[in-house]
Amino acid sequence: MSALPTAVRIVEVGARDGLQNEPGVVPTATKLQLIDGLADAGLRHIEATAFVSPKWVPQMADQHAVMRGVHKRAGVRYGALTPNLKGFEAALAAGVDEVAVFGAASEAFTQKNINCSIAESLKRFEAVLEAAQAAGIPVRCYVSCALGCPYQGEVSPQAVADVAAAVHQMGCYEIALSDTIGVGTPEQTKRMIEAVLKVVPIGKLAGHYHDTYAQALGNVYASLQMGMSVFDSSVAGLGGCPYADGASGNVASEDLVYLLQGLGIETGVDLDRLATVGSFICAELGRPTRSRVAQALAGKRAQRA
Repeated sequence: MSALPTAVRIVEVGARDGLQNEPGVVPTATKLQLIDGLADAGLRHIEATAFVSPKWVPQMADQHAVMRGVHKRAGVRYGALTPNLKGFEAALAAGVDEVAVFGAASEAFTQKNINCSIAESLKRFEAVLEAAQAAGIPVRCYVSCALGCPYQGEVSPQAVADVAAAVHQMGCYEIALSDTIGVGTPEQTKRMIEAVLKVVPIGKLAGHYHDTYAQALGNVYASLQMGMSVFDSSVAGLGGCPYADGASGNVASEDLVYLLQGLGIETGVDLDRLATVGSFICAELGRPTRSRVAQALAGKRAQRA
């Protein structure tokens, strides 16, 4: 067990992972206001959109307008999900700072969703990695189902380690170990990270934990104890998983920041400003925040009013 890190980098995925399953179209202007507000709150790594087929993810149909419309600031990295070479080329043309690819540690998940084996899915990344390296664009990778699969159930730590090792060797600068359906527990998380650390250094790993069973913050703390210092989160806890009924979104950014502040870990994020951004996007979507911290802060403000 390592000493807790003194600082953590938060990768804000609300504008992409948080919005991609929204049933109604979120206007481009709203997305841009969200992204700008997140940067105002101090977030320095924002996944803005996904260059995927609008046929499969209609919410991301305005991908070009979003990436080109972002008011870029010095010191803020704006990324996008790009599952294939066509998506990467479009993202590059739109001015992306980095891209992310995604694989899975579950054979059943891979077969069900993209009709191929894990090995075949990794092979498809090669063209993206080659093009990205030639263009000087960093590539991040999500390893889905790192703590469980909606189809096969348990996923072994070794299976996660095997995929993480493969994408590390391919040149991905960071690997987000992803509890896609939010079923993992802290001890399970530690065992999974222990296996991955045998093949990938901790400085190349990030945690991406959904909160379906209210375990995400516990999994973050377990990961901190293992030395991890990068975590994905979604403002107001937006998002969900289309593969698991009742699945919640990623851990709420407000809740993550509150935990880290309480541990004396630097994030560079202003919690009050972040909560304000969460209130804005929830009002636009017509839904309450999933962040318990944001709810508490709103209650305090109401008492003072």
